[in-house]
Amino acid sequence: MKIRSLIVDDNLFNIEVLSDLLKENEGQIMVEGIATNGAEAIRQINTLKPDLVFLDVEMPDMNGFEVLASLEKIEFQTIFVTAHSHYAIQAIRFNALDYLVKPINPKELSQAISRYRSQDYAQQQKQQIKTALDNMAKKNKLDQVLFLPTQEGGIKMALRDIVKIEGDRNYSTFYLSSGKTKISSKTLGHFEEILLGKGFFRCHRSYIVNRHHIDNMLKESFLLKDLSTIPISRRRKTEAKSWFYDF
Repeated sequence: MKIRSLIVDDNLFNIEVLSDLLKENEGQIMVEGIATNGAEAIRQINTLKPDLVFLDVEMPDMNGFEVLASLEKIEFQTIFVTAHSHYAIQAIRFNALDYLVKPINPKELSQAISRYRSQDYAQQQKQQIKTALDNMAKKNKLDQVLFLPTQEGGIKMALRDIVKIEGDRNYSTFYLSSGKTKISSKTLGHFEEILLGKGFFRCHRSYIVNRHHIDNMLKESFLLKDLSTIPISRRRKTEAKSWFYDF
């Protein structure tokens, strides 16, 4: 079954490279159109009605999220494409969205296409895109929602509800203000990166804490509003003090 695709990128060379990779390795994917800016992308999407859009995250006139937010309906799947931009990758990973990094690796492209063909993945992506666009519209970062993909679908957690995250090797446990816990198969390092600048701080090799739930900073720990404490490692003490009092 042919898959009709649109490539959106402000660099024509990148468009050529991706088009060639799709022709050589993904014969069922037909490139029906290209767009080199956000406004053109919106016009092409409305005209061509593609099945799949390879969407550059950062463009001069608007970013990829703004393109999606400008559409009345999103009836296609999206694979984001980005350069090594920390901001763009953080935004994509925070919303648990699929992406490729330029220059595109043929193997990673094939893996992304395989995920695209999964019906379960298609349904989950709709939720993730909606969550990402809702997050964009929220002025207070604490109101943003973290999406955790699971085998059963996905878990959504408002940042203000996360008290702390505890890491244990390849797993992370979220402690919520409701008293409930949620477990993710992502490492603590993953969450440290995607929560950067959102009021969270890794104060210990095993803990990330939410500033919203801290009552005070003690000599070797943070005192939380529920009267529990979280240790602060020696090497993070100076940085923790600066973060806590400057926030």
